[in-house]
Parts: sequence; structure tokens; C-alpha cells
Amino acid sequence: MQIPEKTLVVVADGGSARVFTNVGDGRTLQLKQDEELQIRDISPEGVSGQGPSGSVPKDMSISQLNEATFAKQLAQQLNDHALKNRYSHLILVADPKTLGHIRPQLHKEVESRMLKEIAKDLTNSTLDDIQRALVA
Repeated sequence: MQIPEKTLVVVADGGSARVFTNVGDGRTLQLKQDEELQIRDISPEGVSGQGPSGSVPKDMSISQLNEATFAKQLAQQLNDHALKNRYSHLILVADPKTLGHIRPQLHKEVESRMLKEIAKDLTNSTLDDIQRALVA
């Protein structure tokens, strides 16, 4: 699969995300890390309205709540950036659970720019391992 130049690549898990841009020429993949996103404070004293989408089951742990909330925050950022034309193409790499939280919250504009989804946790992987997974 050819990955166009300037494709946004987001590698996420339940609490953080690494954001890369392909600076290769479209025939070669060369990722450059842009930023790393961390979960924002979602405690009751934190920002209101930043919990996960939908109702929260009573037996949901704090870590599960944090994972669902981070997925919501990440989806909102992807939606916002797509609607502002900050990227043309997207590849989303996340563990299956996080991907399941993100997917239903993505705007149709994000979905139309999605080149590929990879259900794998690569957040702690080396840049070489991430690049290999993208072209596999």
C-alpha cells in the first residue's frame, strides 16, 4: 500500500497517542513524530463534559473510565482537525479496545480520509517497528 506524503499517522492506546506525519515522497514511508498526546484530567474537579460518551456503567473502574475518556478526546481532536482540513489522509493504529471506543465517535469526514486501521498496540514500539506494521 502506498502511503501519501503528509499522511497523519496516529498510534494510540488507552492513555496516550503518538502522532506522526509521513515526510516520505509517497513511494517511501518516512515518519516524523509531531507530538505525543496524554489524557487530560477527567476527575470530578477536572474539566466538565470530558467523560466518555454515553452512560457509565456503575462497575466501570477508574482506569476503564480514563481509557474511554481518552478515546473520546482523541476522536474529538481527529474530527476537529479533519473539519479544519489539517490532514488529507489518516492511518489509525490502536489496540482493539481503544479502537472500539474511538471508531463510533469519528465524524464521516474522518472516515472518508482513513486509509487504514490497524488493531495493534504499538505505542511503545520503535519507529522502525511502526513503519514496518504500516507497510505490512
